Amino acid sequence: MKLEKILDKLGSIEKNSFIKIIDNIISKSPKNSKEIERILSSTDKGLKSVDSQNISNIFALISDDFLKHINSEFQETSSQLDILIDIIIRDGNCIMKQDWFSRLYEREIKNLKARIKTLNLEFENGKSDLDEARKRDYKIYKSCLSTAFNNDLDHNREAKITSDELSIILTLSKQLELSQEEIKLINYSILPIKNVPILEVINSLKNIGVIFFSKKDNTIYIADEMVRLLRKLRKKEVADKFYRRTLNLLREPIINQISKRHNIDRKLPFDQKIEEIIKEGVSFTTFLSTEIYKEGTTLNEKKKILNELCENSLNIKNLKGSTLEDKIKSLIEYFKSVEKDEKVGISLDGFEKMLAELNLSIPNLNKQLKDQFELQEEFVLKADFLLDYNIKPRDILDLIVKADLTKFIKDNGIKQRGDDILNILEHYKDVENLYLENYENVAYRNLNDLKENGISIKESELGLKFEELTKILFLRLGFNVDEKLKKQLNTKKDMIDILFNMGNNEVIIVECKTSKEHSYNKFSAVSRQLKSYQNLALKNDFRILKILLIAPEFSDDFVTDCEMDTEMNISLITAASLLKIYEAFKNSKYQVFPHVLFRDIVINEDRILKAISK
Repeated sequence: MKLEKILDKLGSIEKNSFIKIIDNIISKSPKNSKEIERILSSTDKGLKSVDSQNISNIFALISDDFLKHINSEFQETSSQLDILIDIIIRDGNCIMKQDWFSRLYEREIKNLKARIKTLNLEFENGKSDLDEARKRDYKIYKSCLSTAFNNDLDHNREAKITSDELSIILTLSKQLELSQEEIKLINYSILPIKNVPILEVINSLKNIGVIFFSKKDNTIYIADEMVRLLRKLRKKEVADKFYRRTLNLLREPIINQISKRHNIDRKLPFDQKIEEIIKEGVSFTTFLSTEIYKEGTTLNEKKKILNELCENSLNIKNLKGSTLEDKIKSLIEYFKSVEKDEKVGISLDGFEKMLAELNLSIPNLNKQLKDQFELQEEFVLKADFLLDYNIKPRDILDLIVKADLTKFIKDNGIKQRGDDILNILEHYKDVENLYLENYENVAYRNLNDLKENGISIKESELGLKFEELTKILFLRLGFNVDEKLKKQLNTKKDMIDILFNMGNNEVIIVECKTSKEHSYNKFSAVSRQLKSYQNLALKNDFRILKILLIAPEFSDDFVTDCEMDTEMNISLITAASLLKIYEAFKNSKYQVFPHVLFRDIVINEDRILKAISK
């Protein structure tokens, strides 16, 4: 869930720790202080009175400083912050009830203790499956860590690891290419591990600003932006779902090769080995630069293998970068941009339909998703619910085994040639609703964003498409869009875009305008046009209840000119406002939108949303 949405849900007390930390960072004049000052200049009451959107914007500007703040807390090796962060950054753990978090925490401690015991036995067992070179790496790291922790005892001081010692230990772990999980196991074989009361854990995480806790509904929230920050702290370059997507494309011998290196049982089923590799926390960069290649593979061969993986399997064309390191960095940036993108790729209605049909075809999918993403609710195959957890259609399809995917495709008449997952996404795209979700992009004639969202359209077609989408929105609002009457009234010279027949010889005229400019400002041209339409209707004995002009947005001069016009009863609606009104109308008690609410010169969406929500 986005930070802005979480902040909107919570009260001031629940946000207090987070706001205090941001306030403290701002007081130290961070590098973006001028931009922050511009945001804060709108209020004289300080950060607490700033709205959620702007707090979210400020957080984005000081994220590096926030990371340093968390990192300083991380230096306290007895805090178990690594264990806690590893729980809350997993896909699906961004919203948790207190008791569920408690269960995950207890399970993590229990599993950790069991794995430490197994690792210690491996150290002592001369015939263990653990590779001798790897065992040597583990022993070197463990010995250095033990010295750093226990050397204080010789000087009659409390055993602990200083920040200087920790920086050396971290450098050593990197040189030995240890995964995050390997580091954690060895660390807690030396450091004392304890089960802290859950409320104490929650308070400590809340006080350092990484979680929000609502006492009212006993729920923990971790913002998507915070998850990305914490992942950076734990040196996890991509989300688990993207790691899984990449691992699933590899042949089993390569998965076995990686498993052997990190002491993972190679007898496990393919999908379980993948999950264990992800849990190990093997660096994505290390994984793609060394782990997936046979011994002796040349640098040019590595680049060729990576290019083929990206282009043929991940469908990422023209991966940037000439060196292997640059190519890996480009892939990481690609996955990060996909994760940050709020767009789903298919329409919400299409997502809902896909989930409903997946549930029918693969009855165990609900349980699989619950287990995979550690979700608490019983039924999780709901689009809005999954999107709050930043789980998108592609993330779900990546989890489904080939046999089940093939069955689902056959059950639902989906194209079978080509890439199965891309065929499924195309099948459920639901073009009409996808266009409506991109209504503003059409209004602004934003071809690049439309293309990124899976919509292919010529620029010359955008005006007609905007008119068509506006008509669909008004039809869904319950208006009688009368095409027959419009044809009767229209002439070759005067062509009304949309006409509502309100009965009793009363009509509403709608004009649609797209614009690449930020504000539509051509009042003189549009006023002549609208007066012609008005005269056309009056000449045919129709009474005009209202003229509505829909555009991306309007300049101040345009609004002033409208206010000064005494000949037309005109109201201006931005594309964004119309879309919000439609979304609110869907959940209202009305069957037909009450057109009397269109009474302002510039439609006040907040007033309308409030009125129809009663």
